[in-house]
Amino acid sequence: QVQLVESGGGLVQAGGSLRLSCAASGRTFATANMGWFRQAPGKEREFVARFTWINGYRYYADSVKGRFTISRDNAKNTVYLQMNSLRPEDTAVYYCAADYRRIGVTERDYHYWGQGTQVTVSS
Repeated sequence: QVQLVESGGGLVQAGGSLRLSCAASGRTFATANMGWFRQAPGKEREFVARFTWINGYRYYADSVKGRFTISRDNAKNTVYLQMNSLRPEDTAVYYCAADYRRIGVTERDYHYWGQGTQVTVSS
C-alpha cells in the first residue's frame, strides 16, 4: 500500500505561484510513476503532469506546459508541482497519484491517490 498526502494549496492571485507537495509513504517511492491531476467544480478530473521513474521523463498537459513543473525528491519521498503564472482557470482540487506498473495520462493508469488540495486563483 501507498499513502499519498498533498499539501501546499491555497488562494493566490492570477499571475502568482504555488508549489504543491505530495508526500508518499508505505512503499518504495523511487520506483513509482507519479502524476498530478486536477478537478474543477462541475468538471471531470483531468491530467496535469507526470514523472516516469525509470528515465525521469516528464510530460505535461498542453494547458499547463511552460507554466507548471513536476519534480521529485526520492530522499524525501516527495513529488512536487511548481505552478507559475497561475490563471483563474487553474482553480481546482489537485490530486497526486502513483502507480508501479503503468504509465499514462488517465485516472485508470494510477492505482494510488491522495485526498487532494484546493487551489484557488482569483482574477
